[in-house]
Amino acid sequence: MSRSSLSAVREDARMNRSGPRAGGPTSRRSFTSAQKLDHVAAYEVAVANGQGGGYLRTEGLYSSLISEWRRLRDAGVLAGKKPGEKIGRLTKDQIELARVQRRLTATEQRLRISEVALAVMGKTHELLEELSKSSRDESEHTSS
Repeated sequence: MSRSSLSAVREDARMNRSGPRAGGPTSRRSFTSAQKLDHVAAYEVAVANGQGGGYLRTEGLYSSLISEWRRLRDAGVLAGKKPGEKIGRLTKDQIELARVQRRLTATEQRLRISEVALAVMGKTHELLEELSKSSRDESEHTSS
């Protein structure tokens, strides 16, 4: 073993107290509903900028926490809760409502994309009709 792998142990075989738990055990963090909503919103902005992992590291959060808080937010459980108020588990109706809302949002997004694509296709069709019409007019003038 190299000396660097034993750097946490002093010569008298006692542990060096400069490690991550040097101050003893820490209490578990808890978050209010507002803090959870703020973290989810900030994480989604960070993900849009390609910095989601960095946000989780700097805040000391796990992606599973964000997923759980997003699920609670989508089900409407976090909104309007006071600090310290228990959240509890989602009911089957709340889970189903959140699922349906996610599907509705995705469907609305696909509809918007389809509408834009149809508008573009319509304008392309009009342009091709005009080009076809002008080329027929030019061919009639050159053949006479």
